[in-house]
Amino acid sequence: VFGIAASSRFWDKRKEYIKVWWRPRGAMRGYVWLDREVRESNMSTARTGLPAIKISSDTSAFPYTHRRGHRSAIRISRIVSETFRLGLPGVRWFVMGDDDTVFFPDNLLTVLNKFDHRQPYYIGSLSESHLQNIYFSYGMAYGGGGFAISRPLAEALARIQDGCISRYPALYGSDDRIQACMAELGVPLTKHPGFHQYDVYGDLLGLLAAHPVAPIVTLHHLDVVQPLFPNAPARPAAVRRLFSGPVKLDPAGIMQQSICYDGANRWTVSVAWGFAVLVSRGVTSPREMEMPARTFLNWYRRADYTAYAFNTRPLARTPCHKPAVYYLSSARSAEAARGGETTVTRYERWRPANETRPACRWNITDPDAHLDHIVVLKRPDPGIWDRSPRRNCCRVLSSPKVGKEGKKTMTIDVGVCRDGEFSQVV
Repeated sequence: VFGIAASSRFWDKRKEYIKVWWRPRGAMRGYVWLDREVRESNMSTARTGLPAIKISSDTSAFPYTHRRGHRSAIRISRIVSETFRLGLPGVRWFVMGDDDTVFFPDNLLTVLNKFDHRQPYYIGSLSESHLQNIYFSYGMAYGGGGFAISRPLAEALARIQDGCISRYPALYGSDDRIQACMAELGVPLTKHPGFHQYDVYGDLLGLLAAHPVAPIVTLHHLDVVQPLFPNAPARPAAVRRLFSGPVKLDPAGIMQQSICYDGANRWTVSVAWGFAVLVSRGVTSPREMEMPARTFLNWYRRADYTAYAFNTRPLARTPCHKPAVYYLSSARSAEAARGGETTVTRYERWRPANETRPACRWNITDPDAHLDHIVVLKRPDPGIWDRSPRRNCCRVLSSPKVGKEGKKTMTIDVGVCRDGEFSQVV
């Protein structure tokens, strides 16, 4: 069951994110917990396309002494306990998120099914910004990135939480209050790299194009970063493009990276399936390509590569390395040549207004000038996370020849690596 922390102040804007991933009419269970009534409070969930709305209990009796924070953190920290006290039957997991948290429900289920819900588990992930983890905790699940608490642990938390909250009036937020109570219960954080707080500014391209080899579970702070697709009319519409196409066709494969090379053109190709394809001149090793490129700033708006809790790389080591970026434009299912079904995703070159490609003296064709579209063929693979983690392999089936007229289209096949296959540096 989901417990979604929301504020009436931002409700009209952020409810659009919830509508993208929420499955109404009984397909999912959950509640939005607000500080006061909103227009949808008395409407049916079938009409709104949203979870049922609950109003949080009064928390004015709890002490709060942090000078820079807001006491709404106390209200939000109690959402798991309040949801538990509703007494819903058959609940195995209590999943917490914010109103601007986007969940990938199928992948969340895949992750949780790997754990014994009868044991006490606290599952989530950290901030991307090193200083955030220093200031708060490296042992805390960040609430905006979402986290899951098993039923036995939710029951234990509900028993002690009010007393626990009273013992930590000086803490800043809701997630550090929950972690403090977890520490009292002796339950550590089980980290999973698919939960994303995204304490960054700028463009998520670098992070999403090199997503860890793990199912993506959440996105967060989508009002803070640039739209996922720069040509989308609005931020929720950009997320909807993901969910109406690739997520519907193959949720397990969304954002998964594969790396290959176009030997004829001497290009490096990186596919983030269902999102974007990056093509750059020359050969960049898989070891480098699996590191996120710094298209973003840390939470303190600094371009400091030491400020992250993971390895990163510059977007381009030289002007010649600047990649051409192709964003998802369409996704469909089609009959595969050898029977069965395959997915066909199409990606189009995105050129910002007044963009000037950097001068390059390399005797290597610029993909920006000779490649307009990329088509990726991929069979759905719902069992990918039942096997040991491994990137898919990609193969360039065809690419445009310099000097020849015709469609400037590259076709790529993505799938399970064949026996002996690997991302070979050509």
